[in-house]
Order: sequence, then structure tokens, then C-alpha cells
Amino acid sequence: MESSVKLCRQINQMDMVDFLEGLGFIPNKIRGNDYWCLSPLREEKTASFKVNRTKNVWYDHGTGQGGGVVDFLLKYWNCAVGEMLQRFSSLDASYKHPDHWPGPRQDVEKKTLQNEGGKIIIRSQSQLTDPALIRYLRSRGIPLQVARQYCCQVVFELYEKRQLAIGFKNEAGGFELRNAQFKGSSSPKRPVLLHQEAGGLAKELTVLEGFISFLSLKTLENSRPDLAKKITENKTDYMILNSLALFEKSRGQMEKYGTINLLLDRDKMGLTTTGKALAQSLQYRDKSGLYQEHKDLNDFLKALRGPDKSQEKKIGRI
Repeated sequence: MESSVKLCRQINQMDMVDFLEGLGFIPNKIRGNDYWCLSPLREEKTASFKVNRTKNVWYDHGTGQGGGVVDFLLKYWNCAVGEMLQRFSSLDASYKHPDHWPGPRQDVEKKTLQNEGGKIIIRSQSQLTDPALIRYLRSRGIPLQVARQYCCQVVFELYEKRQLAIGFKNEAGGFELRNAQFKGSSSPKRPVLLHQEAGGLAKELTVLEGFISFLSLKTLENSRPDLAKKITENKTDYMILNSLALFEKSRGQMEKYGTINLLLDRDKMGLTTTGKALAQSLQYRDKSGLYQEHKDLNDFLKALRGPDKSQEKKIGRI
């Protein structure tokens, strides 16, 4: 009991804005210390969910409810404290933003005063040509010609600093952004649905967590069709979730397909999500067995390629 109380206190010290961004809920607007986003607790079109970053508390104007991070997780997962703590412990580190918790409140206040925005601003986009980004792709086993079909080169600004990244754009105009040192996204964050043919659904849908996994699959389809056929021998559309937190909200769109191939990461959250989906509908099929000895499809692709020490040295100098 004492350890549970201690963990709840630690969770409540997390920077809630950062934690929500890790779950895929990025602020639509920022007014002083108040960060507004679409409510994670219900469907809405106008942002009415507010987080006061200085006080680290939230308030949902649509329901009149609010509280700290623990209160949010209890409602978000709709469970009791014991289950909430168990699910929190199983979250991947990228969702928990460990650099931001437990954090003294004065640090959060300082961060807010120094940069009220804290928001990624897209400045430009163009074809992938930057040598550092191309080296990064090679380190992940992704050919440039594959990446260029689906991605672009993006200049973005964060905390008044301009950076260059590989950008994967969704239909709402948001970008997933990656380079050798950065992983993030611009608002709005949405899944991406890619059709094989215009004007209709393919027989199957293949669902992946992130665009690096998607590029890994397209690489396998080109270089190792024998392995790609273990996922599907039929024409398939693709859904890239861009955040596992968006899985449940995307089920209606997924289940328009007769067969849904799941290629989620083989970490705790990915395996748990896959297991729940399989229990909910026979439409879902777990295809992650192809890379069962690896964390995700990209790790599997890199293992097939083998070590490339020359590229590793170059990457270290980016």
C-alpha cells in the first residue's frame, strides 16, 4: 500500500503536457500557462481539455471534471488504482518521458516562462537530400528510394531552434519527425491510411505503429518478397497509427476490412494491444511472429542486413 501511494505521488509530479504528447494528444493552442487540446476522454471537434502547466492539473470543460495525472489516468483507462499502476508500469519509456518526472514544479514553471510555445512549427518541406538524414535512413536499413515515396525533408522549429528531420505527413497536416537525435511530431497527430488503389478498399489492412516500421515493411516487399508474403499474399492497404494510443479510436476504420494484419511492436504495450484486439474480433491477425525475436519490424530488418560498422561511425559524427 505504501509503495502504491509513493508511486501515485511520483506520477502526479510528471509534466502532464509532455505525458499527453507521448500518448498522442498535442496542444491545439497555448494561452500563457494553459495548454488546450482535444479531450482524450471523449470525442470532440473543439479543444476544451485544458492543462495548467504551472499547477500541473487538468480540467475538461465538457464534463466538468479535472485533477492531477493520476485522476486523468483513472478516467483515461477507466479502471481502479491497482490496475492503473500496473498499466502505467508497463508503458514504454517513450510514453512516460522519464526525463520529466519526478520533476520539481519550479523546473516546469521555468520551462514555461522561457518558452510559452513549446510547440513544433513546420517551416518548410522538400525532397529528401540531406546527407545526415540519408545516413540515418541507411542506419535503419531503409533505402532512400523507398523513403522518398512516402516521406519528405522538413525544417522545423522547436524552442526557437531550427532542426532538420525526415517528415511523414498525415492528412490533417501534422508530421511525424525523425533524425538521428530527435523523435517527435507536430500537431495535429493522426493515423495515416494508405490505399493500394484509388477508389476502394483492398482485401486486407496491415496496421503498424510507426512510419519507420512501415518503411521497413515496404523495404521487405521489395527486397525479400518471400518474407513479406508471410504477412499477406493479398493486396493490402496500410494504416500507420503514429501512436499506439490511437489504436482504439481507429478500430472503426480498421474493421471496415475483412482481415486486419497487426504488425505492432513486441514490447509490453504492443503485445497487450494485440492480445486485446485478437480477443475482440476474428478479423484481427497477429503477424508479429515474423520478428518475434526482435522489438519491432525495423530491428528485424536491420538484423537481416547485418552490422554496418562504417555507417555506424558516420552516424556518430552527425
